[in-house]
Amino acid sequence: MAEKIFVSAIDTGVGKTIASGLIAKKISEKGKKVITFKLVQTGCSGISEDIIKHREIMEIPLTEDDLSGLTCPYVFKHPCSPHLAAKLEEQTIHENVITNAISELEKKYDFLIIEGVGGLFVPINESLNIIDFIKKNKYPLALITTTKLGSINHTLMSLELLIRYNIPLKYLILNKYFCQDKLISKDTETLFRDEIERKFPDTEFLVLEKMKLIF
Repeated sequence: MAEKIFVSAIDTGVGKTIASGLIAKKISEKGKKVITFKLVQTGCSGISEDIIKHREIMEIPLTEDDLSGLTCPYVFKHPCSPHLAAKLEEQTIHENVITNAISELEKKYDFLIIEGVGGLFVPINESLNIIDFIKKNKYPLALITTTKLGSINHTLMSLELLIRYNIPLKYLILNKYFCQDKLISKDTETLFRDEIERKFPDTEFLVLEKMKLIF
């Protein structure tokens, strides 16, 4: 069975797609057969734009599984949360469609990097949100954060949720692209490192900077 990592974040637009592609590329460089999967894509049509970005980062062409839609079974035009995007197109997102696609990919690859949508409490459909999906499937998590204002609150709340839901945190990834103030950035990074050391001793703290993941 393929090893899996679920990639989520403290908010939307903070680097999940870049981090997913870079994690996959790093694993591929170790000789493992790896693919990325997008849970639901909103704000585009056709092939998932996040999947396309993953392949650019991994420096490989789109795969047959991408072209068939297996690596992203739901794509909606409206740029909003999955449950609303589906409703606007008079569709329903079915959990079993997502899990069946993941099962099919598991048969072909050693590693599967699963990119979520927005943050941990984003609703997938009317009865299921991201964090419940992670817990139900027992996925280890890579959580993306930043040093911009507001990140401390969002990050600490997300970490407390992981403790409450008993979700293993494999990576906390600090995206420095959003660095607005070096003093704030340094202090925020120190705070996050201390929090991880105290509460998540088995978690790796990674830094995303200039399109590179620093382990």
